[in-house]
This record gives sequence, structure tokens and C-alpha cells, in this order.
Amino acid sequence: MKALIAMSGGVDSSVAAKLTLDMGYECIGCMMKLYEASEGEKSSDRTCCSLDDASDARSVAFSLGMPFYVFNFCDGFREQVIDRFVSEYLAGRTPNPCIDCNSCMKFDRLLRRAAELGCEKIVTGHYARIEKRGEKFLLKKAVDLSKDQSYVLYRLNQYQLSHTLFPLGGMSKHETRVIAEKCGFVNFNKRDSQDICFVPDGDYASVLERLTGKPCPEGDFVDSQGKVIGRHRGIIRYTVGQHKGLGGNYPERMFVLGNDPANNTVILGTEEGLYKRELIADRFNWICGEPPIGKIRCCAKIRYRHFEQPATAEALSDGRVKVVFDEPQRAITPGQSAVLYDGETVLGGGIIERVGE
Repeated sequence: MKALIAMSGGVDSSVAAKLTLDMGYECIGCMMKLYEASEGEKSSDRTCCSLDDASDARSVAFSLGMPFYVFNFCDGFREQVIDRFVSEYLAGRTPNPCIDCNSCMKFDRLLRRAAELGCEKIVTGHYARIEKRGEKFLLKKAVDLSKDQSYVLYRLNQYQLSHTLFPLGGMSKHETRVIAEKCGFVNFNKRDSQDICFVPDGDYASVLERLTGKPCPEGDFVDSQGKVIGRHRGIIRYTVGQHKGLGGNYPERMFVLGNDPANNTVILGTEEGLYKRELIADRFNWICGEPPIGKIRCCAKIRYRHFEQPATAEALSDGRVKVVFDEPQRAITPGQSAVLYDGETVLGGGIIERVGE
């Protein structure tokens, strides 16, 4: 069997390639070229897909005797990831573009390219597991929970799971680095990428203004009753739960509770106002392929670094899902993803559309 290895230049995908070879697959290494920085744009060694990353990935592939290709997917990335990132922020939501990239690029476009090359599987360095139970494929958490990436993979469907391998799902990061060092990989001690590739310095506002070609207008800070209490520097500079950078002399510690793009206002309040129990998630993907009937007990996670909490979920007739937590959760944020778990198994997830009480 043949496998196409998605190599980022990092240690994880490099070891995934090695382990796939050890499983007896005929392997082809590749890197997706997704974004090309414009002249004068800042760069960072904390992002993926740089020229150095491509060099590292090619070095590892050659050391393993694998052919290596770079696929130019910049056009699709701009349309399906960057443009959505911009539109979501301008609509007052806080998106996670890495989830869109996984869904639209790695497990869609790259999977189709793999089929063109005669590869039965694509392989990535994600820390997650795939298990077949009967006729269904399950997405499960990694054994090393500190590295678990199942949250960003919730959009995978049955076809994609059946054609994907996650060789690192049963390993710890330490074990991965040990293998890389023993193999003599040039990137065995390379630090993990953390920044978004098209936001290399973490300055979302500047990137959004560059991509849209216009500055985000200033506006009013208001309280929960709509009373003006200050001025903001543009809605895109604030997200739910934020405390720093608000300025002003307020009688209490103030936090961003939400915003109103139609009126160009940012809503501030005390920390107590951040805690909510209910959310509605749209564009929901049930990994098994169909929603459950009635209410189900589960645990739900509302951001990548959030530890999932007990909740009740209900699939609504319009395809959306209502989630009610047993206890109020801090800073449930529209645009982020709500992902449901049954123990180690990912049930599915969707984009947080609105937040209830």
C-alpha cells in the first residue's frame, strides 16, 4: 500500500513518516505550500510552511529514501481559510483558521491529491487516534492528553477517517523526539510552530487591516445597558474575555463580554458576566455521519486549551446543536468551535453561533 505523508518540516510529521515506513507502506513525502508572504511582510520561526520548514522536510524525506514534493495550494487556502478568517473577524466573531485548514486543505484537497497519486492513505503528525468499531470509524483522543489534538480534527468524516493514519496517537512528545534523534533528523529538537502562518507575529489587527486594505474604525465601549463608557480602537482588536488593553479608569475590573458590529460597539462588564451555560453551534459535523435522537449526555470543549466539561447536547431540527453545560463556563466565544466528547471519543463539533444565559 502507498501513503502520502503531509510533512510540515517539524519533528512530529517527520517521525510519522518514519513510523509509516516501518508499517510497510510505500511512502511519498509532501508539503503543502499554502501561503506566500508579501514583500516586506514580517516572518517568524514560530509558524509552519516557511522555506526553512520545506528544507527540513525535504532533508528528512531524503534520509528516509522517500520522494518529496511541494504542492502549491495557495489559491484554495486564500479562498477557504484566509477570506473566511477575515469575514468572521469583521462580523465580530473569533475564528480558528487552523481548523478550516485541516478541513479544507489537509483532509480534502490533499486527500484528493493522494488518490491521484495512487495512495490509499494520507498521514499527518497529529496527536489523535483512529479506531474502527464495526463498520464505523471513531476519532479518539491521543494517549498523551497534554498533546491531544482531537479538538481541531472534529470535522473529519467517515471517508476521511478511513483513509487517514495518525501514527503518533499512542505516543508522548518525548518519545517522538527520542525517535527523531536516533534517526538523525535535522529537526529532532525543533520547537513546535505556534503562530498562524499568515499572522506570523500574532498581530491579528494589522493583518486584517492589510488584507482588507482599510483601517478598522474606532468606536464606543458600552456597558450591558448600552451606556457609553469609553472608546475602543477597532472591534477586531478585542475578543470575549479580554481584560488587557481596554484603557480607561473603571470602578471595577472590566472584561470584553461581546460586541455589536452593526453599531461598532464593544460591550464591557465584570468578570461575572463572562460565565454562561448555553450555546448554539452551527455547521455541526457528527463524526458517525448522523445526529443522535433526543438529548445526550456528553462533555463539551469550547476552545483548544479548554478542558471539556459535563453537558447535555441536543441536535435541533435545522441541523444546529444546542449545548447546555452543567456549570457556567467562562468566555464562550462566537466563532470558536464547540466539540463534544464521550470519554475518549469525539462525537462531533460545530462553530459557536450564539451564546445563551
